[in-house]
Parts: sequence; structure tokens; C-alpha cells
Amino acid sequence: MNSTVKFEDLGLVEYKKAWDYQERVFDSTIGTKLFNREHPEDPKPIVHKLLFCEHPHVYTLGRSGAVNNLLINDAFLKQINATYYKSNRGGDITYHGPGQIVGYPIFDLEEMGLTIKKYIYLLEESIINCVADYNLKGDRLEGATGVWLDVGVPGKARKICAIGVKASRYVSMHGFALNVNTDLGYFNHINPCGFVDKGVTSLEKELGQKQNFELVKKNLLARIKSVFQIKLG
Repeated sequence: MNSTVKFEDLGLVEYKKAWDYQERVFDSTIGTKLFNREHPEDPKPIVHKLLFCEHPHVYTLGRSGAVNNLLINDAFLKQINATYYKSNRGGDITYHGPGQIVGYPIFDLEEMGLTIKKYIYLLEESIINCVADYNLKGDRLEGATGVWLDVGVPGKARKICAIGVKASRYVSMHGFALNVNTDLGYFNHINPCGFVDKGVTSLEKELGQKQNFELVKKNLLARIKSVFQIKLG
């Protein structure tokens, strides 16, 4: 593809603040696309962005999600220092929190020559390759996005990375959440991604010790760069 992507690490940032920032970049990218269609003789460059961040404890519900997959009330949310948002991404409910790498690619998929289906496949492939660096075999689960472990073992399938995206005019936003040193106890308060019979996990849980978070981010970024065949600018 050889597209150039501007990478930004936002660090620990409130979910709504990151969402608002995504929306600004997303709207700007769509605006550039529309301008270029009207002015093919003098097009503006498309700027793809990839954002990494962590969020304080937050539950987010996708467009197709069921609100009853959040198993706690507002009072308990406050008690565990968490917030809740209805999001405009795809998918059902998930949790974000410290120790989790959240990635928001804001890509012009059309300029990259990608369908939405292929884009999600490449996101999953990037995560699969990243967890393979830690001797873990990630897989896809039929009927569910994201990356899972032990897919073929009855009763053992568990998700290590959630994926939920939005795309309009073939520009993407929202993205993925890879559990590294995540407090998995927070998942007990939801039916993760709408499933009641499947678990969640993290690199820390699978490997038996906390991981070097910055190193995992570096490795994941390298895998995304390789799988998407992009340049970082």
C-alpha cells in the first residue's frame, strides 16, 4: 500500500476527549476527500492517522449493542471509578482501562485500496502477529471480530483483543483494544462483546507476569506497519 501514516501516542486520556479528537480528524479527512473529488486538478494530500492511547476505566456500548449487557447501575459505576458511553462504533459492549493498548486508525481505506472487510482482517492479523511474538497463538472466531485464544478448545475460547470500528465514505475510526496488563476484573460487570459464554484474557494473565507496556506498544506498531505495508511519518 505504501501510504504514509502519522502516528500519535496520546498516553492516558479520557475516552470522550479521545473520541472528540478522533471525530475532528475523521471529519477533516472526509472533508479533504470531498474537496479532492470536486477539485481533481489540485488535490490536497490525504493524512492517515494512527492513535495509540490508554483510557481510565470506561465501558462503551456499540451501535448494535444491548444496554442490558452492562450488568451494573450508575451507583456501582461510580463506586468502581468507571464511566459509561454509548458509542457510534460497531459491536456490542466492551471495557477500556489502564494497561490496555487502545488503537484508533483513522485511515482513508479507499486511498489505501482496502475494503472494510479487508481492513478489519488486517487489524486482526496485526494483533495475531503481535501476540505471536509472545508465543501465543491468536485466532479469529467465526461470527465475532477481534483476536481470541484457544478457539478450537470447547469452553476455553477467550478474547485478548476487541475490535469495533466505524467507517463513512471509506474513512475509518474507533479501532481495537489489546489487553496487556489490564485489570480483567472489570470485565465481570459486563457480557463482553455481548457473549455470556466466553472469557477475556491479557498478555499478563497468559504469561504469568506484567509485561513491559512500552515494549508491547513498540512491537504492535511494528506489526501494524508491516501488515498494512505503510510508512510512518
